[in-house]
Amino acid sequence: MRASLVRLASSVTSQPLKLQEASASLLPPLPLYRRILRAHRILPREMRLLGDDYVKAEFRRHRSTDNPLHIIGFISEWKLYLDQLESTKGTEFRGKPLDPTLLETMSSEQIGQLYELMHATRDIWKTPEELGKQGTKDGDGSRR
Repeated sequence: MRASLVRLASSVTSQPLKLQEASASLLPPLPLYRRILRAHRILPREMRLLGDDYVKAEFRRHRSTDNPLHIIGFISEWKLYLDQLESTKGTEFRGKPLDPTLLETMSSEQIGQLYELMHATRDIWKTPEELGKQGTKDGDGSRR
């Protein structure tokens, strides 16, 4: 028994596994796109619909990009998102706070998109009663 433990211990590398680096490998755009849409299946219906539409629009928008730096940045960020989404399987998906340094590097168009996304997602988690109250505050009782 002791000899097998020694052999087992010697077969393990001296360096620890770097799972972050292993999962950081980039996927081609189409398999990445498909995996993201599959990963969205674990989300609640409203989040899934919003997420699917957003992913489809972003991939369509970047389809004709020729700059290799933009392509690598785009694919790597979506891969990080996919890794985060896949790591939360079985638990409720929660986003993470936006890094202030990342916000500083965004263009005005990107900040505008982020602002629109914030407003689009704000009403998802409201109950019908809260939406009704909001509609009555607007004066005519209709929803926006």
